[in-house]
Amino acid sequence: MSIASLARMPLIDAPSAQAMFAYAQRLAIEQGLALRAPPPEPTTCCGRGCHGCVWEGFFAAATFWREDALAALVRASLKPATMA
Repeated sequence: MSIASLARMPLIDAPSAQAMFAYAQRLAIEQGLALRAPPPEPTTCCGRGCHGCVWEGFFAAATFWREDALAALVRASLKPATMA
């Protein structure tokens, strides 16, 4: 598992977004981090491909969430290990 892999994961549909969220959460747990909750999937899509579809907003929010998670993961990986 790597931070670079997280950055390259596609965000093209709901399953790919859920896979990306799960991968990021696993990386965070490995580093002892807690990430904020990912954005919820839309429930109001009409399926007509509207301009400004709720899914466009979801993918924008998912992209921002990933950027935020990547920043937290990189910061955590740069911290020196503390001695107990």
